[in-house]
Formats: sequence, C-alpha cells, structure tokens
Amino acid sequence: MTLASREAPYGAWKSPLTAELIASQSLSLGEVAVDGDDVYWLEVRANEGGRHVIVRRTAEGTHADLLPAPTEGRAPYSARSLVYGRGGGSFAVSEGLVVFVNHASGGPHPDQRLYRVNPGRTPVPITPDMGGKHRYADLSIDRARNRVLCVREDWRNLQEGQPSIALVAVDIDGQKQTVLTQGRDFYSSPVLSPNGRRMAWLAWDYPSMPWDGCELWVADVDEDGALRHARLVAGGSTESIFQPEWSPQGELYFVSDRNNWWNLYRLQGRNVVPVLERRAEFGAAQWSLGMSTYTFISPRHVVCAFNEQGQWRLGRLDVVLGQFSELSTPYTDICHVRGGFATAYFVGGGPEQPASVVRLDMESGKPQVIKASSTVPESLLPYLSRAEPLHYPTSELGESHAWYYPPTHPDFRAPAGEKPPLLILSHGGPTGAASTKLDWTIQYFTSRGFGVVDVNHRGSTGHGRDYRLSLYGNFGVMDVDDCANAALRLVQEGRVDARRLVARGAGMGGYTTLALLAFRDILRCGTSMAGVSNLESLAENAEKFEAHYMDQILGPLPESRQLLHDRSPAFHPDNLKRSPLLFIQGRHDTRVPPRETEELVRKLRSHGVPTALLLIEGEAQAPRGTPEARKALETELAFYARVMGLTLADPLESVVIEPSPGS
Repeated sequence: MTLASREAPYGAWKSPLTAELIASQSLSLGEVAVDGDDVYWLEVRANEGGRHVIVRRTAEGTHADLLPAPTEGRAPYSARSLVYGRGGGSFAVSEGLVVFVNHASGGPHPDQRLYRVNPGRTPVPITPDMGGKHRYADLSIDRARNRVLCVREDWRNLQEGQPSIALVAVDIDGQKQTVLTQGRDFYSSPVLSPNGRRMAWLAWDYPSMPWDGCELWVADVDEDGALRHARLVAGGSTESIFQPEWSPQGELYFVSDRNNWWNLYRLQGRNVVPVLERRAEFGAAQWSLGMSTYTFISPRHVVCAFNEQGQWRLGRLDVVLGQFSELSTPYTDICHVRGGFATAYFVGGGPEQPASVVRLDMESGKPQVIKASSTVPESLLPYLSRAEPLHYPTSELGESHAWYYPPTHPDFRAPAGEKPPLLILSHGGPTGAASTKLDWTIQYFTSRGFGVVDVNHRGSTGHGRDYRLSLYGNFGVMDVDDCANAALRLVQEGRVDARRLVARGAGMGGYTTLALLAFRDILRCGTSMAGVSNLESLAENAEKFEAHYMDQILGPLPESRQLLHDRSPAFHPDNLKRSPLLFIQGRHDTRVPPRETEELVRKLRSHGVPTALLLIEGEAQAPRGTPEARKALETELAFYARVMGLTLADPLESVVIEPSPGS
C-alpha cells in the first residue's frame, strides 16, 4: 500500500484487471510430446472456436502449427479425443511422424478418426469413417511394427447404453485394426518396452474410478504383435496405479498409493519394490488419459512432479542410489511432464506465472518458457494477491485445507474497521484440487477488494488416499462443511465480513455452492456455473467414465435414491429462500443441460427466491469466446454489487434479478 493510497470501501476499488483483459487470455496449453530435439504440445485456442492445435518447436527454436488452418469449404483439423467423455492422449509422435485424433467435422457428427501427418503436409486418415462411432485416445506409436497402440471406444453395439472398450493396434499405412485385449470396463496407458517385446497397461471396472482402484497388467508381445502371457503385476480394487513407464533399460516403473501416498515403484522380477517413499503425491486423479508426472532423462535419472501440501514441485531422482533432490522453479502447478536427453519439458504455472510450456535443462537447472498462455505485464504484479495456506479444524474431528487470497491493491485501502466480502471457491470433481497457479478470475475479485478462499475440502487430491476417499458416503456433507468452516475460520480470525460471504463454483463445484445455500445458513448469495443441482439426474445421465461415480461417493440407484434426493438442492427449493442466486449456464452444455437449470430457476422464482440467469454460448464452465467470458465475469460482479449494495468503481450493465431482493 503506497503512502498516497486512497480510501475506498472493499469492492469499490478500481482495478486494471478488467473483464475484457482477462477474457482475452484465452489460450490453454496441454499434452506435451518429445521427439529427439523437437517438442510438441497442444494449444486450445478460444479465438478459433476452441480448436486443439498441435504445435512443433524445433531444436533451432522455430514454432509451427502442425495442423492446417481451416479454409472455406473444409472443416478445421482439431486434435481432441472424446473417449470416456474426457479424452486425453490425443496425439503421439515418433521420428517426425505424428498420429492424432481428429475432432472437427463438417457433418452431423465429430470425426474422431486417426490421422497421420508430417510437418508441412496435409493430414491423411488411417482409420475408416465410422460416423463417429469409433473413438480413439491414449496414443503411442509402435514404430518397429508401424502401428499405433491406443484405447478404442466402440459406439456401434451399446451395452446398457454404454460403448465397449478395447486396447487396439492400428496400422499406420492401412486401415487394419487388431484387438489386443478387451472385456474390461476401462483401459488406459498402453506403453511398449524399449525393445518392443513387452507391453504394460491399466484396466479397471465399475464402480471404481481409476483413483479408487485399478490394475497394472504386463504381457509379452510376439513377432506378429499379439499379446501373450498377460499377467497382473500390481493394483486392485483398493490400490490406485498411475502412469506405467518403461525405463531405458526396460524396467517397469509406476506410481501406486498402496502406502496412502501416490509414490514411485518399480517391478523387479515379480516383486513390487519402492523407489521413493515420501508423504507426497507423485500421481494425480486420472480424469483424462495420457497424463504424466514423471519422465526418464537418462538411464538412471528421473525428473518427477510431486504434490506436497497442495502445491506441486519438481524433483530429480537417481533410481540407482535412491537420492532425491528438489529442483528450484517458480511453478506450483505442474503437469504433462516429458523428457529428452538431460532435459525435461512440462506445462507449469505459478502465482505470478501463467500456464506455460517449459523446458528445463538439467545442466543449468534454469527453466525456459517456450510458450506462455498469456503475458503478465510487470505493471500488474503489484495487483496480484498471493495465496496463503489455511489449515483448519472441521466437522467429525477432521482437518481441512484451503488457500486464502487477501484483497490486494497498491493504491487503495479500506476504511478503518471495515472487513472485506469473501468469495468461497469450490473446485470440481469433487475429486479435484485447488491450484495456486495464476488465476485471473481470482485476481479480478481480489484487486477490487474481495477476499477469496479456494478450498481443498475432504475428497480433494494432494493430501493422500485416506483424505481423498474420506468423502465417500459423505458427499454433500463433508465438502459443504469444509467450505463453510473455511469461511467461518476467516471470520473468527477477523479477516472477512461474516455478513458478506459469497460462494461460487462450476459443475460439481457449483453443486457445492448450491448445497451451501440450501443446507447451511451463512451465505449472502451465490453463483452456480453449470452447477449440478439434481444428483439423481446426474447419476442416470452420466457418460461412461462417471456412470457409476455416484455409486462410490453416495451409493447406487435405486437403493440410494432417497439419499440422492436428500442431498440434491433441486429437491429443497424452500431451503434456498435465504439467499439470492445467479445461474450462468451454457446453451450447449451436455453435463448439465440448460433445461434443468431453467426449470430450477422457474421453481425458485415461484418460491420467491431472487434469481438471475445468464445464458451464454458454449459451456458455462469454460466460455470459449472473449465476449462470453467477459459477459459472465461482469455479470457476476454486478450481481454481487446489487445484492450487497457495493458501489463499483466502473459502472456495469445491471443484472435482472426476479423477484427483486427484499421484495
């Protein structure tokens, strides 16, 4: 705070972090692959309708798009898989050859075929047009046999409304496909040993999610490429395995949570041997395919990302001596870790660093940003709020975790004795996690005088298996308790205003927001972005990956129907009378259909609940266009100002709330 700082109420501070500026930060980065001295990654470009573009960087430092730009009369190429509804592992590269899953379509269905492409060439399909009924993901190239190993989802013959799954091999030069193994509900992570003679993969069945329990299998690969002598080597219904990976010498490494923490192990003969034991997570919840947290950079050295107390770091491990040392970087959120010789690549973000593709040279130890999702002008650094860890007691004698961002502005101070409003964030999943990487939306509010608490409630990843699974049977109670108690702890410490507590969340985080409003009496108002309000509807209409997720966190239908009703805010409109609600809903959202949100809004208004509804194009959880993202953010701020009587520094379009608050 400068000596010349001006006095203004919390919420009324004028900020250079405008909704227009934040909405223009529209590039997302993901999926990294290394091929010799070249590195490839995915860019999701909102200004191109959310197109997923593969970008190549050569050893000389030149960047080039691998997928041709859209032209008139031809649908754009977009490397995105729809397998399990989450995709991942949508491209693979070997010796300059790239194979990818194409999402774009000029017809009534997504393409989802496999294509091959070399730099500067036009992509060529290698699988037939099945009308989108064959979908592929988790690609890896078997160069010796000139084929692609991958997960295939087959929608032609549905079983109980769900597609069948297999691991298949697809010839790169033809259209021949060979089923390698099938019969399980889910497969992932097909990886071939360096000599091509063994393959490892993961498999699991309903009702388990991969972070509940899955199995690691290994088989020999014969001269014809078929699998022989398949055997289970680790995992089960009570052990989660993550990212099997072969060392350069052909030893199988993987991450397991058998000791409560996702730690690194290897297969030695038929025995599982710990490589590194630490009270930290070297894996993550496998929400999408193709995830990677560690990589070999030499025959004996591994670079690995690990999550300790909710923040990611990088470390270097000598697997021969067992020596582990932390690598100093500014990044606290790290994923897609891939390696070259003495070099690691990853996507990393930090408190002042937007998500970026980063190259880490092991000799110098200095990270080099090779592609940033956005830029942070030095002039904006004083406006950024830094996360403070919050550990606090909660219900059932438990402890929970959160990150608190205090109001921050170099030129404003609040009147003496005033306390700021608090925005309570709840992440999705609910098996997700709050991150401390730069989040422009958080900074949008803190730079205007809001406090923000981002909660890692029980059920979140990053704090061990026991913490992660403690939500099972308690969903809608413990997560809600932990969000409420984070706010109450900050009230108790005198840091925020108890009369101005606000909650916001998207998807399952939106459910937690609605549950806070319905089942706790502490909030002034709330915002639900494509929030789940009806758990029964969610369970009945979930895509394959989450079709039995509700069985785990609450219980199966029809036995648990009453419990799902009891925990669903949609069935308790009278409880929601206490606080005004803003709904932000995508017109084309498939997880939470617009009709469900619109029906709930009508029901609430008939019960006298002050409600606002903003319909936007695309999906509310991730508005794709700058106008939609800007509109959503400005509407949310205007809603809070209207409900709490804040005088905004910049006038915004008024929000229609029906019936009017206080009427």
